[in-house]
Amino acid sequence: MLKTCTFAILHFGVAFTITYLLTGSVVIGGAVALIEPAVNTVVFYFHEKVWKRIEKQKEQLITV
Repeated sequence: MLKTCTFAILHFGVAFTITYLLTGSVVIGGAVALIEPAVNTVVFYFHEKVWKRIEKQKEQLITV
C-alpha cells in the first residue's frame, strides 16, 4: 500500500508540474493533477479487465 501511495503522490506531482509549466496556472495545474489521475485509474481498471480476458483466452488455447 505504501508503494501505491507514493506512486499516487508522484503521479499528482508530475501532472501538476507539467501542466503548470505549460500553462503557468496553479488552478489549471491543480485541476489536471486531480482529474487526470482519477480518469487514468478508471481507464487502468478496464485495461486490466481486457488483459485478463486475453490471458484467459491464451490459456484456453494452450490447454486445448
